[in-house]
Amino acid sequence: MRAAGFTLLELLVALAVFALLVLALLHLAGQATRTAALLEEQWLADVVAGNLAVAATLAPAADLRAGDGSTALAGREWAWQREVEPADTGAFVRVELRVRRAGSPQVLAGAELLRDAR
Repeated sequence: MRAAGFTLLELLVALAVFALLVLALLHLAGQATRTAALLEEQWLADVVAGNLAVAATLAPAADLRAGDGSTALAGREWAWQREVEPADTGAFVRVELRVRRAGSPQVLAGAELLRDAR
């Protein structure tokens, strides 16, 4: 007559399956954390781009030039570039904005707008 219970081999297999499941869940949690951090950074860069677009819309046309600079938002430093060129019609200028984290080459957000050239 066989004793009730699990053999050592059965326990080791169950433990191995459980360990693989835990590793998969930890990997998934790490991915979710990295994705959330990236989305937060892109969202903040988009806020900076939106603020710069509003400033470009409200600025006098004579003061609107291509250039670059930096601004702080949410305790982080953001580098931006602005390009200004005439649109197909002479009455408008096209303004393109690109925002990246200061010191990083990757563009995280951008905006384009047309505004009156006068």
